Amino acid sequence: MTKFEFNHLVNHHSVSLRSYALNFTKDAEDANDLVQDTMLKAITYYNKFKEGTNLKGWLFTIMKNTFINNYRRLVKTNTLITQSEDISSANLSFSATKNQAESKFVLGDIDKALAQLPEEYYVPFIRYFEGYKYHEIADMLQIPIGTVKTRIHVARGILKKYLKTYSKDIAVAETA
Repeated sequence: MTKFEFNHLVNHHSVSLRSYALNFTKDAEDANDLVQDTMLKAITYYNKFKEGTNLKGWLFTIMKNTFINNYRRLVKTNTLITQSEDISSANLSFSATKNQAESKFVLGDIDKALAQLPEEYYVPFIRYFEGYKYHEIADMLQIPIGTVKTRIHVARGILKKYLKTYSKDIAVAETA
């Protein structure tokens, strides 16, 4: 079979290809595109078609595979790229790259907040932060374990007040 004869046979099946494409796409324009892609692939790879086999079935298989591949590509693209014009601040801060300067500002703010703690709260909190257990801190400072727990709890509350702006950023990032 010549390429011209093959093209004629493929064009003969265009009406049934279009109705089959509508089953997949549910949209006339998308169906036309799918038919066009299918016919282009069929004509491009006509030497792969074995004469005497079912041409319509071969075309439908090409169409189904083309639709599935396009769908997978679309899903992959949509999961990797936010395509909305209006990117929310949560998505913007989530996708923004962070640099060391921002980390230095955060660490500077944490240091300032720790410096604001009275020493009676600072020492137990730092020891706890370093990994010491409550009873170890109580032994070091020679105070009751309940007092250690209270001072650490109060220190956390004071630090939360000083670092309130960062808690909002964390809450926004966690909901994204």
